Amino acid sequence: MFENYELEILYEDEYLVAINKPTGLLVHKSMIDKHEIYFAMKILSKQIGKWVYPIHRLDKPTSGVLLFALDSHTAKLMGEQFSSHTIEKTYIAIGRGYVESEGVIEHALLEKLDKISDKDKSELQEAKEATTAFRCLGQVEIDAKVGRYDTVRYSLVELKPHTGRKHQLRRHMKHINHHLLGDTKYGRGEHNKFVREQYDIHRLMLHALRLEVKHPYTEEKLVIQAPLDEVFLRVLKEFKFSM
Repeated sequence: MFENYELEILYEDEYLVAINKPTGLLVHKSMIDKHEIYFAMKILSKQIGKWVYPIHRLDKPTSGVLLFALDSHTAKLMGEQFSSHTIEKTYIAIGRGYVESEGVIEHALLEKLDKISDKDKSELQEAKEATTAFRCLGQVEIDAKVGRYDTVRYSLVELKPHTGRKHQLRRHMKHINHHLLGDTKYGRGEHNKFVREQYDIHRLMLHALRLEVKHPYTEEKLVIQAPLDEVFLRVLKEFKFSM
């Protein structure tokens, strides 16, 4: 799928480069997916002819804005912004049910440990504070029986994480019972099956739409936006959602 793939570059200067990461692409090599041979970091380095340093990450099935540094010092400076939560991230997602007009999810999360890559970490850890703001952008009801209901309802949601826990958005949406469509780890299987068969949705419906950061040297505010892919745009049209 990613052989000879050319990444969409959203922003580039002598210190930073941002891409629109497609769904299904790992950020970097991982013990969790040992069989994978394609990574955003490797593809981008080859594409621009420079080594790149990952500043943050997106889950493999999540698409959208992904920022890299072009040297280790810039990576350190940008990493400090992410650690201090002075950046702003905006995601777009489609969840199960009718989501409330707006609200804040405050639900502490235990760190998700992988038995391979996190084998040296202790399982005895306290849950860490996690906060996500959400806003409903649209709702749809479909005349189809899924599970025990005669119709299905879905919501287009804007999500703004104020913390950066692993799988935070997916876990928080599960916590409020509005599981994301296409989420094979935290979602609802009957809904994933329905949208696969009826709407040809074979991806997690979660996209990192916008990233707002301060340039590490000019201190200029950078607002980097990533267009939605064809599948996401098609589903918005079919569900009559507008942004």
